[in-house]
Amino acid sequence: MLSCSTKTLENGLRLVAVNMPHLHSAEIAVYLKAGGRNDPPGKSGISHFLEHMLFRGSSEFASNLELEIAFEAIGGSVNAATDEETTCYFSRIHPDQIPEGVRLFSSMLLRPTLEGIEIEKRIITEEALEDINERGDETNPSNLASRLLWPGHPLGMPTIGYLDTIKGFTKEDLREYLNGFYVPSNALIVAAGKLDPERFFAACETSFSGWRGPEPEPLLEAKAQQEAPQSLFVKDSDSQVNLQIAFRGFARKDPRIMGLRLIRRILCGGGSSRLHLSLREKLGIVYSVDASLSAYEETGAFAIELATAPENLLLAVSEVLHEVKSLAFEEIDAAELQRVKDGYFYDLEYSADSTYEMQVRYGWGELMSLVRSLEEDRIEAGKIEAAEIIASARAIFAPENLNLVAVGPWKAASKRAVEKLVKEYQKSWNKG
Repeated sequence: MLSCSTKTLENGLRLVAVNMPHLHSAEIAVYLKAGGRNDPPGKSGISHFLEHMLFRGSSEFASNLELEIAFEAIGGSVNAATDEETTCYFSRIHPDQIPEGVRLFSSMLLRPTLEGIEIEKRIITEEALEDINERGDETNPSNLASRLLWPGHPLGMPTIGYLDTIKGFTKEDLREYLNGFYVPSNALIVAAGKLDPERFFAACETSFSGWRGPEPEPLLEAKAQQEAPQSLFVKDSDSQVNLQIAFRGFARKDPRIMGLRLIRRILCGGGSSRLHLSLREKLGIVYSVDASLSAYEETGAFAIELATAPENLLLAVSEVLHEVKSLAFEEIDAAELQRVKDGYFYDLEYSADSTYEMQVRYGWGELMSLVRSLEEDRIEAGKIEAAEIIASARAIFAPENLNLVAVGPWKAASKRAVEKLVKEYQKSWNKG
């Protein structure tokens, strides 16, 4: 039976233990409430860069190799990820080795050497070049859509940074960011799997109780407003056009978020979803279509993504806009809504077998003051009716929220036709 325990150390560090006694493994994750949106002006990408640098060695482990060997010795394989609002370091650990895993994470985070900065610059530059074409243009549709959604704000800038900012990072920059944001009041450690919560808490106290630091600076609020659809077309020498239609969305704690989760499944949730049936099975113009939901402290986005041949771009945009408008103005079949809910319920049950899913649910959830049990999510989703789905769709898919990005070998005539279609979408919206 899954159970969750929490504790806060005297220095403000929050601890979460998710006991899953039916398993034979455990996972430890260290969360920092600091990501791309915390990057200081002129230093875009530094949160991501620092994440990489913590793997290059500490006072106890002189190199990345020594650190990797230490984790492998306890059944682990350490990894990390940086997004817009958080940085997370995580590893699977054998249950018997949880105290040692905690100690290794403390060495990485509290005593990094930050050596090898020039090598890491070369590595991350190669990563950044994957999103830039031969002319130096940004080609990542998600990054471009974010630029439209939140212009001039860190949320609108690539988490990886820019070539010039990556080149300019110094050890002093990294230390300043580390001291400002890697502080106990801004952090959380979670363990999920077969574990003894008190043993985990004691290990954290031993390794992290001496951690100190000031309160981090408050977030810069994203205040961007939008009154009409926006579009951006970028030429790229590819065989397909990569399309993203991103709608300005809801903040993380908005009560309509659950409805958006179901909307995502209605549109792109599998073989019976509307856009899959329309774009792939009926028209045969995509291999796949997906939708993603982003929800931040004060804003958010709902994005639909696909790739199609240049000659199919107008048809693809037309079908996407038709389907989202249908959700906003037409009745939803009760059987379809129940099928989508059932799929969500099954996925909730499946997640109870995953240490990763549980450390995210209870660890990230605690970090963001948004802890929800599986049953709470099930009850909320179960109560949502078709009218609520329609109201949420009407709010989010309104034309003034639309941001369209097309990257690839599109033709000028196709661009004009898509822009005309978007204008027609705007004009016809209020007519239903």
